[in-house]
Amino acid sequence: MKPYPINSTYDPAQVYQPEADTYLMVETARHEIRKGDRVLEVGTGSGYIAIHLSGYGSLLGIDINPHAVLAAKEKGVEVARTDMFDGIRGPFDLIIFNPPYLPTQTDEKIEDWLEYALDGGLDGRSTITKFVKRVDRVLAPGGRILLLISSLTGVKEVVEMFHTCSFSTEIVAKRQIFDEYLLVLRCYRMTRDEDTMTDRK
Repeated sequence: MKPYPINSTYDPAQVYQPEADTYLMVETARHEIRKGDRVLEVGTGSGYIAIHLSGYGSLLGIDINPHAVLAAKEKGVEVARTDMFDGIRGPFDLIIFNPPYLPTQTDEKIEDWLEYALDGGLDGRSTITKFVKRVDRVLAPGGRILLLISSLTGVKEVVEMFHTCSFSTEIVAKRQIFDEYLLVLRCYRMTRDEDTMTDRK
């Protein structure tokens, strides 16, 4: 894999800053993480979540946005610039992802680096779909995933996406923000019994 170039300076305006979804993920991850876990944060952004989980286990943050990589690095986060899991070996015991989850129309696109943190595609699930299809390769046996979505993303559709890839899901956190709900899904590989029951449905 050719390395993604990183500039020596970054523009804070191009980095997603902590919001309600960030804080909810930190709270949830602190309950989920286990001492000694190997943790991967996909889309680490400003590095806020990674810093607040330091000391629990080894953590690697990744992001495609060069400004985000530099912002996280300045906070002391071990971080790499990559597109999803390109060049990442793993395995990781816990994978955290606060993806772009809001439906975005073509005329709403802003065409800059911050777009990667905001644009969920027409249905809000374009990046999540890519994540679900590829995450199994870097997830350790018995590993867990924490994924944050919105009620506007299509909760049923996201759950079905995971089930199609042989993952069980459960909602472990939920918070109302104005007219939408933020939810954190805990996802893990189905057991053989769960897989068999799914085939019978």
